[in-house]
Amino acid sequence: MNKEKKNKLKWISNNLPKTEDKNLILMSPSQSKQVHEFHMSFPQYKETPLVRLSNMSAHLGLKDIFLKDESYRFGLNAFKVLGGSYAIARYISSITDEDISKLPYSVLTSDELRNKIGEITFYTATDGNHGRGVAWAANKLNQKCVVYMPAGTTQTRLNHVLNENATATIEALNYDDCVRKAYSQSQSKENAIIIQDTAWDGYEEIPAWIMQGYGTMALEADTQMQKYGCERPTHIFIQAGVGSLAGAVQGYFTNKYSDCEPKVVVVEAEVADCLYKSAIEGSGNPQIVGGDMLTLMNGLACGEPCTIAWGILKNHADTFVSCPDWVSALGMRLLAAPSKGDAPVTSGESGAVTMGLLYTILTDPEYKDIKEKLGLDENSSVMLFSTEGDTDPERYRSIVWEGMDSL
Repeated sequence: MNKEKKNKLKWISNNLPKTEDKNLILMSPSQSKQVHEFHMSFPQYKETPLVRLSNMSAHLGLKDIFLKDESYRFGLNAFKVLGGSYAIARYISSITDEDISKLPYSVLTSDELRNKIGEITFYTATDGNHGRGVAWAANKLNQKCVVYMPAGTTQTRLNHVLNENATATIEALNYDDCVRKAYSQSQSKENAIIIQDTAWDGYEEIPAWIMQGYGTMALEADTQMQKYGCERPTHIFIQAGVGSLAGAVQGYFTNKYSDCEPKVVVVEAEVADCLYKSAIEGSGNPQIVGGDMLTLMNGLACGEPCTIAWGILKNHADTFVSCPDWVSALGMRLLAAPSKGDAPVTSGESGAVTMGLLYTILTDPEYKDIKEKLGLDENSSVMLFSTEGDTDPERYRSIVWEGMDSL
């Protein structure tokens, strides 16, 4: 596709009014350490790789690029299970009055606990990875799970959820309406609860637990980066759907490096750029994007910000960027075939958009202004998170092998 015919990147610096910042404490280092200890109790636990793209960074004129490869997480090809599993455990902790430290994997999956708490149905809505993670965790606990998926979801992603013994359907609804349906159904059933990674007034505790669950990934990446001899990242590019992941990563690194925060760039799909539009609007109030939100980046096709995450991001994020699909497709190809000598990474549509954005900013003169504004140069150590692998192998091949750039 001719570059002149492509939609352009849109970006804005964060000039939002600062507020009380009461949600930042949710991602304190001590909290993330506790979450990490919980996840380490899982027999499936293994630290996912932090890939150092030394030759790519030299090619782009940077000091370092580090990329956290979440395609190895618990055999589920995506990071989302970290949040869903921890939130389910915290919910069980709340109904049993047991501290989370007393509920490792071996206890959660025991017949004794199952007999004590009875049968619970966990409801959720998902574009794919979150629902698969919740279904996986519920399945391990021998509990029920009901998952609603939005229009445009592929059969492959539906099958991933069904394979975890969940009840799952693709609805003639967008993501946010699927969330509303899941919430309504959970409210109308006995012994049912919604495990959702977005928040609204009156539903904030569980989304906060999900965000805290992502702290394991941030803590791992931070520790691994230091083993490479890098004291801290100067820049973090992080993708956002509702913003829970972005808020969690921002929160972790802001707490850890409060005296010298990394510049965090929040990256969204163009058709679902609710955080970018919230920054454009300027008051600090979250804005909503509606419609079908058809995009390659299924996992980012969310139009209503998580209020908890937004509270952190509006106080600390440096820049918000809205990306067309071609940015993600470019990132997938760059990671599949990086500079010679760097390890290739299988990164899916929602996982690779930050790599595509970073490359575009550094190589396209049209975006010189954002490069200069961010201060990206030979002293920059950039951290990226590849949040998923080839969760839909057929679509992955269509993009990486056959040149597909958009839907």
